Amino acid sequence: MDTFFSLIRLLRPADWIKNIFLFAPLFFTPSLFHFPEVSIVFLGAVIFSVNASAIYVFNDIRDRVTDCSHPQKKWRPIACGKISLLTAYIVFVILSAGSLIAAVYLSHLFFVILLGYYLLNILYSYFFKKIAIIDIYCIAAGFILRLLAGAALINVQPSVWILMCTGLLALFLAFAKRRDDVVHHFGVSHRESIKKYNLIFIDTSISIILGALLIAYTIYTTQAATASHLDTRHYAWTVPLVLLGILRYLQITLVEEKSGSPTRLLCTDRFLLGTTIAWVILSAMLMY
Repeated sequence: MDTFFSLIRLLRPADWIKNIFLFAPLFFTPSLFHFPEVSIVFLGAVIFSVNASAIYVFNDIRDRVTDCSHPQKKWRPIACGKISLLTAYIVFVILSAGSLIAAVYLSHLFFVILLGYYLLNILYSYFFKKIAIIDIYCIAAGFILRLLAGAALINVQPSVWILMCTGLLALFLAFAKRRDDVVHHFGVSHRESIKKYNLIFIDTSISIILGALLIAYTIYTTQAATASHLDTRHYAWTVPLVLLGILRYLQITLVEEKSGSPTRLLCTDRFLLGTTIAWVILSAMLMY
């Protein structure tokens, strides 16, 4: 039983929440929000999650030595010896092959995007994570590929502004994760690229990115093409909620001086969680 739970931990199911980005094209295309489209995107998200877990296993295999001396990562199943190296390799091969084969049967374009995501992460593990700023761009690219994968499954072309908003949001999430690493000194002595970040640089970058995100989102919501696509002329009403969320995040990190991990804040900060829920509800009301 202990081995079973260790295998579950190895797959990092908590990180599957990132694959909610696959549903974004469906959410912003009200005319396609029907059971067949929802089911195929859901299936795609499952396949993407399996593929992502393969990458997590691969990273844990490669980093097993340095993870042993990391304050948090030393408890990962491979690093602490709960899962053998042979078992980890077998799991990696099964998850990789299974997800890629399943993707071929679901959609050829979806397969190409998933393969691109897979190869990008392999290259990231070997090379890109050692290069400051490039490592951030690689993490952000993963979110954009998720959006494109979801769009491929329902045969829609995401607008330039949606892609831009997604890219900026992804950059924010990546910088916020790096901020968490720097605040808690996670990986500072284990990864060369993290030594090239500090709070001043990260906070400045986050402020610039969030400002650009707000501008891009405002332009998107006020375009005639958006009004036609979403079948509403009032989607700009959601802009104040986005601004509210941005200001609250900056208050948490710059005034209250907390770490800034987005996933942790969404679970612990009622203000930010309430703002996010309000945005989802208002968006749904305006579009549907």
